[in-house]
Order: sequence, then structure tokens, then C-alpha cells
Amino acid sequence: MAVLVGCRSFWQSFRVQSAHRQSACRLAAAFFSRRYVLSNRVVLCPRLNGHGAVTRYYSSDSKDDLRVRYLDGEDSGIVVVGINRPKAKNAISKNLVKMMFEAVEDIKKNKKVRSVILCSLVPGIFCAGADLKERAKMHQSEVGPFVSKARKIILFIGSLPVPTIAAIDGAALGGGLEMALACDIRISSNTAKMGLVETKLAIIPGAGGTQRLPRVIGVSLAKELIFAARVVDGTQAQQMGLVSHSVEQNDSGDAAYLRALELSREINPQGPIAIRMAKLAINQGIEVDLSTGLAIEEACYSQVIPTKDRLEGLAAFKEKRQPQYKGE
Repeated sequence: MAVLVGCRSFWQSFRVQSAHRQSACRLAAAFFSRRYVLSNRVVLCPRLNGHGAVTRYYSSDSKDDLRVRYLDGEDSGIVVVGINRPKAKNAISKNLVKMMFEAVEDIKKNKKVRSVILCSLVPGIFCAGADLKERAKMHQSEVGPFVSKARKIILFIGSLPVPTIAAIDGAALGGGLEMALACDIRISSNTAKMGLVETKLAIIPGAGGTQRLPRVIGVSLAKELIFAARVVDGTQAQQMGLVSHSVEQNDSGDAAYLRALELSREINPQGPIAIRMAKLAINQGIEVDLSTGLAIEEACYSQVIPTKDRLEGLAAFKEKRQPQYKGE
């Protein structure tokens, strides 16, 4: 079976029908290169540019549930998306889902974006999953539609055309881990806790966890973790392939974020159209047989041939200089 890649003219030349959609991802972020006064509550932590300490503020105001920052200067192209619900342990609420939809839509429209970091602004927590207090107040008829919206936003995050990195510096449980699983790359601190614990509540992961976790760590181990509602730390998560990197947590509690920022800075100088096409080829190809996957790769390769960036890369190589890619 083959898959829909997204651009009609692209697939007219390839003629493959859709059978699978890539799962969605999770956002995370931080606003640390300058001062943001969001409330009277203050957390001190060295951040972002690596040139000393700055002050991080966070708020419990619902309008601050999600904070999005487009970095500038040498980090231009990196978007940091941060969950900020300290009183609710960053639990997924109606308002947070709404704000995520808006953020993802803005990111999709911005052709200058080259990577997205998904993290938390609340120390010790990535995302505790669904907001069960809010859900307890919902009528039974509201639960299904809300879960559907939560699932949809994760799909939207997963469909972002640029690399997405989940920086897990604290607990990522239930829906929080499902968001991280939808990201291309996960980085955690060694002390972070992760698990799909829904069976403790007599339910199952409902936002992609039963599908994405087996694809990441294998079917048998995924079943074990989900059936037992087991929680693992960052070191264990790396050993089983749940995260790509597990870094020792620092005093300011942002080691995973800082490692994610380093990775984004590695991605930033590369050809942006090539990165998007590589992500597309991998995501779509992994869901089909090898023969179809190779055809998808060929179709994606054909999209980079006519670009100005490809010519710039060749010229830079010949002239022994760094290429200046513009995404054209």
C-alpha cells in the first residue's frame, strides 16, 4: 500500500493512493533568551543562548497555557513551543488544545521555520496527560468529542513538515507521552518519567499511543509497558529506544531542552527543502513495502532537483565556503 504525500501535483506524477497517515507530535518550548514577565512567580534558570543566566517566569493564567517563541539571530528558524499550566501539571485541557491548533497552524504557514522544539515551561513536568479534573466535569457526551480533538491536534503536530523535537525534562504520562511520541525525535533528562498509564484508569491510550509506541520500541515491549501501565525513567527509555538521548539533569532542570536546542542548531544550516523532503520520504516510506518506499524516495528526490538551494550547495562546495540556503 502506498500513501498520500500531500501535494496534488506532486502525486500526479507518482500516482500512489493513501493508506496511512503519520502520527502526530507534541510541542514543547521555552522562552528564555530574554525576560518574559507572566506573573509574580519566578524560576531562575540558565537558558537558551548559553551566554549566562536569565530569569524564567511562568503564569497560571489560561491565556498563557501555551507560549510560542520564534527565535532570531543565529537561531532564526527555530520555534520553541512551551506548555505552561503549572497548577495542572501541564495537563491537556480544552483551552490548551485550542491554543495548540492555533500554534500549529501558524507554524505550518511560516516557510521560514526549520525546526520545532516541544517542551515545558513548568519545572519537573513535561505533560501529565489529560486534565482529569476538567474531564470529570464533562458530560459523557462531551468526552468523545474532546478526545477526538486531542487526537486530531496530535495528528496535526505530527504532520508538521519540519523536524520536531520533544524535550522531556519531567514527567510525560499518558497523553503527554503520546504527544512526545508524535515528534520526530525525543530527548529526555535521565530523571524524567515516561509511561502510558491509561489502563490504571480502566481505559486505553486514545491519542495514538497504541500505534506509535509499538512502531518506536517494538510490539512486544510496547504491550508490556501499556498492559502494566509501567513508568520508566530517562535512562531506561533510551535503552529501549523510546528516546534518542538521555542527558544528565542539571540544577536548573532544563538539560533535555538545552540538548534539543543543540540539535536544532545542527539541523538549521542544512537545506530546508531537502530536510522537509527527507522527513516526508521517511515518514511515508516506513509505512509501506520497500518497493513503494523507494518510489516515494524517488518522488521526493525529484522535488529538490529544480531548487535554487541545490545549486547553492554545489556552488558552495566548489568555492569551499558555507552554503547560504533560503528554502527556494
